[in-house]
Parts: sequence; structure tokens; C-alpha cells
Amino acid sequence: MPERKEVPMNHEKIKQAVQLFLEGIGEDPEREGLQDTPRRIADMCGEIFGGYGQEAGGHLSRTFSSEVGGMVVERDIPFYSVCEHHLLPFFGKVHIGYIPDGRVVGLSKLSRTVEVYARRAQIQERLTDQIADAIMTELRPKGVMVMIEAEHLCMSMRGIQKPGTKTATCSAKGMLEKDSSRQQLFMKLIGR
Repeated sequence: MPERKEVPMNHEKIKQAVQLFLEGIGEDPEREGLQDTPRRIADMCGEIFGGYGQEAGGHLSRTFSSEVGGMVVERDIPFYSVCEHHLLPFFGKVHIGYIPDGRVVGLSKLSRTVEVYARRAQIQERLTDQIADAIMTELRPKGVMVMIEAEHLCMSMRGIQKPGTKTATCSAKGMLEKDSSRQQLFMKLIGR
């Protein structure tokens, strides 16, 4: 899947949109507590949507030779993202396991890969696949498995209003796609 090209964030448009939003919900954007809110939201967008200007390949390109034949697992990587349907946060943990094929990557690079894709307007299913695809493309392991467990505020705060509900998604690529014994090992190693 091709990476998106960096699109400069338009802070002026974001500020205008926030001003209109405040007016739309019946607020006075000139009220003391809200006067600087459009700028604060524009600045915040630079942080929480910063993944559009990044590519995972930059983080995964530096690898090291390794004769490791077993599974490498990094679990409980915290993440925060924003649901593209309601623009409300969803957050949780990402678990990544891969079977190297002669090369490994520094463990912090797996967490950085999660951040690249989490810092975009997202759906959890796509996020799971994007992480797995990036690892397969850049590391070329024998197989990779990614599992995400997340709470979606669009389910907790509105609609069905069921706080604490978690959604789990999983993506398996390469030899892990059909190897049920290694899938079970991954689940055991992440404590599931």
C-alpha cells in the first residue's frame, strides 16, 4: 500500500473550522475561556495527526543481522488514535510478533511504526493491517502478527454508551497467516 504524501497542515482552516463549530453548538467564540481555543486545537492537530507526514519505512530501515529463529514479540505498546467516523479518540495496546529471516530491528522502531499510523484519522482494522504490512515490506520477516485491543470513545461516550468495551483486531502475514501453532504461541506470549 503506497504511503501518503505529506500534506502541509493548514492551521488557518482548522482555526476557522473550530470557530464555526463553537458557533454551531451555541457557544460564543469570543468568551474568555474560548478565545484561544481555535489556535490550541490547530496546534493539537499537528500532534495527533502528525503521522501523515511520516513513513514507517524510515523507522524500519535500520536492521541488524541476527540468527534468531524464534518469534520476537513486543507487547502492550500503548497508542492513541482518532476514529475517522466521529473524530473521537480510540486508544489501547498493540502487540507485535514477527519471525526474523536473518534481520531484526531495534524494538523502539516497532513502537515508532505504531505511532506513524496511529497519528492519522483511522479505523482500527486498517491500523492493524498497516502496521503488519509495513513490517512485512520493510523487514521481510518470515511472518508477522499484529493484534490491537482498543476502547473507542465513540462507543463509550455516545451512541450505545458502553464504556470499557474493547475491540480486538488481528492481522497475520507470511507464515503466521496459516500456522496455527505459531499463532497460539504469539497469543500465549502476549498473555491472551
